[in-house]
Amino acid sequence: MLEPCSFLFVTLDSCRYDTFAAANIPNLKSLGTLHRATAPSHFTYGSHAAMFVGFTPGIPDARENYLNPKYGKIFKLDDIGFPSSGSDFVTLPGRNIIQGFNRLGYVTLGTGAVGWLDPRIRAGRTLTRDFHRYFYAGNTYSLPRQLEWSQRHLARFDGRRVFLFLNVGETHTPYYYQGAPWSPQENPCIPFSDKNDATECRRRQTACLEFVDAQLGPLLRQFQHANILVCADHGDAWGEDGLWEHGIHHPIVMEVPLLFRLPNPPPPWKRPLWRRLGSPFKRALYRGLYQPPPE
Repeated sequence: MLEPCSFLFVTLDSCRYDTFAAANIPNLKSLGTLHRATAPSHFTYGSHAAMFVGFTPGIPDARENYLNPKYGKIFKLDDIGFPSSGSDFVTLPGRNIIQGFNRLGYVTLGTGAVGWLDPRIRAGRTLTRDFHRYFYAGNTYSLPRQLEWSQRHLARFDGRRVFLFLNVGETHTPYYYQGAPWSPQENPCIPFSDKNDATECRRRQTACLEFVDAQLGPLLRQFQHANILVCADHGDAWGEDGLWEHGIHHPIVMEVPLLFRLPNPPPPWKRPLWRRLGSPFKRALYRGLYQPPPE
């Protein structure tokens, strides 16, 4: 049984807002209101790096907690950034939210599908090194294997507070899922190509998202009394202004779906006494009497 303050964070890589809005995805849409949000970046690494320090997708002119991370963040790092105008869902100590959840006593689990989240490359290690357990699936259509890994580890840590991050790759080019009636070698969305097909892009990404929704159903029900955040890291251009795919500053690439259900805030983090002492002299004195345990 999951602790109620556990957290599931799902990123649907490259999923367009309009794809999400039109798709038949009852499990995902049951989470709450669908919001048309702006991504923090136009490619996977930049967006995840921003989200992992608290800048999740948002609506720039919204004065509402969690819908606009400038107003009130879902994840707020404790030692950087200006105080929120509203209120934050959780304040976390550390260089990123994964390390922060570690310090709050959570088991942090993560699994990624796209190359920027591969821990074998230096950039990928930067994003993934702080998870207690991490699984890189190896290609962009590996959700069944990712879910099997996640369930195995959730069972292993039954009864613990868990933060589970899941990066879904089926919605990323070439828009393919296991068993799809087309080849993963057939990509209808290639930058600078003159053979792309926007209609086929939409059809395939929609089919992939509906496959993902069916696959995610049991996991979403497992977290139904805990906290869930689902969003895309960016979208894709399908011929708008002659542009294709992502990694480009275009409004359609920055437009993403955002949904969340946040009923149970984590317990607040309390700074160790040796960090709370007010002056360098007091800190030096206290450290001479007591050596804090490694974090």
